[in-house]
Formats: sequence, structure tokens, C-alpha cells
Amino acid sequence: MALDGCGLCCKYLLIAFNIIFALLGFVFFGVGLWLRLSPNTRGIFQIEELNSSAFVMAVTVLIALGAVMLIVVSFGDYGACNQKICALQVFSVLVSILALAEVVLGVLAYANRDRVGLSIAEFYSSMYALYLSNGDPVIGVTLTFIHNTLHCCGVTGIPVIEMAVKTCPKPDGFFEKIVMPNCPGIIATVFDSKAALVMGLFVGTGALLLMAVICSSILSNKLRQASSSPQYIILTHSTSLVSSSYPHPDQDPVVFTPLTVANIPVAQS
Repeated sequence: MALDGCGLCCKYLLIAFNIIFALLGFVFFGVGLWLRLSPNTRGIFQIEELNSSAFVMAVTVLIALGAVMLIVVSFGDYGACNQKICALQVFSVLVSILALAEVVLGVLAYANRDRVGLSIAEFYSSMYALYLSNGDPVIGVTLTFIHNTLHCCGVTGIPVIEMAVKTCPKPDGFFEKIVMPNCPGIIATVFDSKAALVMGLFVGTGALLLMAVICSSILSNKLRQASSSPQYIILTHSTSLVSSSYPHPDQDPVVFTPLTVANIPVAQS
């Protein structure tokens, strides 16, 4: 089915969007599986006290979100490349649900930023207590990563009395040799200060998804118009009529070619 300039533009924009969406889906799905199966973090899922923690939930969300994104991309690419209206409609519905979920999650995270920050801090405190009780090296690696990323030291922040001082980063100055920021406070403060940015990322992602829905709807309408418009076939039939007698011996035969035009609507498959 032939598409005009607007339809072709929406088609290629939709293909580009699906390529980016597929890459993000593979990243989310791969990172989630890596965190779930990696020797450094796999032990967290085997500890009953942390089985419902924020970390486990985040990893589960990454795996589920990556899988859903890949399913959505399969409908979008199939519909755009093969110009299938049904696949584009399914793609629009799924992306609309994802866009609404993105906006709702962003708003809820911003409205409950204090509670979310405290939940993450409580998860850190539980993991810290388990490390002190059993000295699990897997939890030690995770604590070291958190401490180096946030530049904090345990729940006290005092290297002299800190029991998990081996997981703390190196002090940046003389005063940090005496006291460093404690991690629960840093975690809650960082999330509270970045809550507006987090909401902006969620809402911006939702807006991009809505643009993909608009492109998909425009392409579906263009395909529907192209399939419903009648098309015409021109049939030609040539007949040579040669006169039996010529006025002059060198005269060429006269050829008549009548043209027949038939208005035949062509059914679209």
C-alpha cells in the first residue's frame, strides 16, 4: 500500500523508536538478570529477611519491564515494517498503558519521596546488620559498592568505632578520618534531593511514549485510507487492420489500436 509523505515519516520514526526501545529493553532485561544471577548479589535473594526488600523488588521490576518492552517492540516493528494495522493497534494500546504507568509511578515517587527514601535506607540497614552477623562476602561486596558510590561509611560514619570499616572508602581529608557521612542519612537525603529529577525522567519518558502512540495512530489511519481508496486498471487491446488493397504499392499498412479503459476496483488483501 502506497503511503504519502506524512505516512512514510511516521513509519520511519516508529521504526527508529522501536530500535531505541528494543535496546533499552535488552539493557533492562540484561542488567536485571545479571543482578539476579551474579555471584555478588545472588546471595541477597537467598536470605529470607531480604526477600521482600527494595533491592529484590527493583531487580524483579527490571526483568519484568525489559521483557514487556521487548514484547511491545515486536508488535511495533512488525506493524511498521509490514504495514499491519492490527499489530499497530496492539502496539498503541500497550504503549499507552506503559506511558500511563510511567507518569503515575513518577508522580507517586515524588509525592512519597520521604517514604521511598526511608524504605531504601531501611533496606541498607537490614543488609548492614546481616553483614555484621554472618560476614557474608556477597553482602560485603554490595556494601562496598554502596559506600564508594555515595562516599559514606556504615550506619555511624565514625571509622574508629565502625564495625564495617573495611567496606568504607578512603577519607578525603583529615576530618573524614574522624567522622564521615553515615549511609542511611545520605541515602534518604540523596533521594529526597533528586526526587524532582526522578519524576521528570518518568514524566518525560511517558511523553516520548505518547509521541510513539500518535505516530502509530497516524500510520494506521494512512494505511486504512490507502486500503479503502479504489484503484483503476487500464486494459489495452491492439488489433491490426491491414487493408487488402493499397492505393499505392509503397503505402504502409494502416494499424488501428483501440484503447479500452475499465473501471475495476481491486480488492486489497
